[in-house]
Amino acid sequence: MSTTTTTTTAATTTTAPAPAGALSASRTTATAARVLRQLRHDPRTIALLILIPCVMLVLLRYVFDGSPRTFDSIGASLLGIFPLITMFLVTSIATLRERTSGTLERLLAMPLGKGDLIAGYALAFGFLAIIQSALATGLAVWFLGLDVTGSPWLLLLVALLDALLGTALGLFVSAFAASEFQAVQFMPAVIFPQLLLCGLFTPRSDMHPVLEAISDVLPMSYAVDGMNEVLKHTDMTATFVRDALIVAGCALLVLCLGAATLRRRTA
Repeated sequence: MSTTTTTTTAATTTTAPAPAGALSASRTTATAARVLRQLRHDPRTIALLILIPCVMLVLLRYVFDGSPRTFDSIGASLLGIFPLITMFLVTSIATLRERTSGTLERLLAMPLGKGDLIAGYALAFGFLAIIQSALATGLAVWFLGLDVTGSPWLLLLVALLDALLGTALGLFVSAFAASEFQAVQFMPAVIFPQLLLCGLFTPRSDMHPVLEAISDVLPMSYAVDGMNEVLKHTDMTATFVRDALIVAGCALLVLCLGAATLRRRTA
């Protein structure tokens, strides 16, 4: 009787979930490695992440073949928007798939906290975001002739921050979807309003005052503003730094919200 009780207690102690607020570098990196191994066997997802933004930029360049200035004016903005959208889609669906398959419930029954899981996903998809952003930026600047006044490295920085923001948003909304179809349905609610109000189609100052006020609290607006700063100025400006910090801060905030709202399984 005593031996059984001791064994049961030890087993319970071994598999007890990690504290919600505790982050472990080893658990986080192990989670990131597992996600990357899974993605390695999913070539369609890799193609969506890496190639689609590049294909969209090439298509956009030749849509405006007779008007290169138009491509210069909106190409940089879309260089940040395309990675955000693709990372949002892939991350939300991948996280939801783990929950609906029961993988997430099994992982969280181990010494793995929600923070470790979210940070691991962010690290894995952040690594892919670096590759995605570097390829898209290099393609736009050196092969498609995107004319920028500032440094292409600043364009890369904003594109990377946008991709990380898309990852964070995808992790966050996956907690509220019951199926992969519902995860995709969040895109019109989360992405499209930002796309319309970010200043891509018309300056935000020309919008109705109510819409302009709404755009002031949407992170994509600052991503587009940051890209425009690189287009117009040779040096890094204070406005660019502010815009980059806001996008990075929003990504971090949404990641924290994602960890707080993450569910073990779909009801």
